[in-house]
Amino acid sequence: MRIATLGPSGSNHEMIAKRYLKVRRLNEGSVALFTQFEDAFQALVTGQVSHVLQCTAHATHGDCVGRYMHRAYPVDTFIAGSKPLALIAQRAITHPTQVALQPATRYYTDLTEYQIIDVPTIVAVAEGLLARRFEAGICAEEVIAQAPEQLRLIQSLGPALDTWVMFARQPLPSSSPLLLNAEY
Repeated sequence: MRIATLGPSGSNHEMIAKRYLKVRRLNEGSVALFTQFEDAFQALVTGQVSHVLQCTAHATHGDCVGRYMHRAYPVDTFIAGSKPLALIAQRAITHPTQVALQPATRYYTDLTEYQIIDVPTIVAVAEGLLARRFEAGICAEEVIAQAPEQLRLIQSLGPALDTWVMFARQPLPSSSPLLLNAEY
């Protein structure tokens, strides 16, 4: 099994894909990281990977389901928590006025006092905080340990509990217990 999912390295998508392989005891499996789901789904339909893993909270999920209907089929689904997230700020800035975030995290806490800066991934938020490009951001709480003299915790948010879908080139058999078909 070769799972395509969203990168960069360190992303929740990568973490969940690796967890999936471990829990399902797929020791020969591997993960391929893509910068866009469009490219991951193209790799699936052309046979470069066997599966695509996507979080349903991702902004492109609905588009991908529609665009790849009859070519990429949902074959598994599960619920999994992300890395514990946090609202983090630069220590040198007492009252940050802006917050960088991946759009799916926009409503994880009250951000009405901040100017919002959209960033493609929580990894990019962490990188921007470490490079001092952002005053504050929502990313994995673990980033504070990389620069405790530079960064401070504003609010722990905990892990996001999301629904994940695994896609493949072949649909499930009609006898699969995952299918809920009705007689019409």
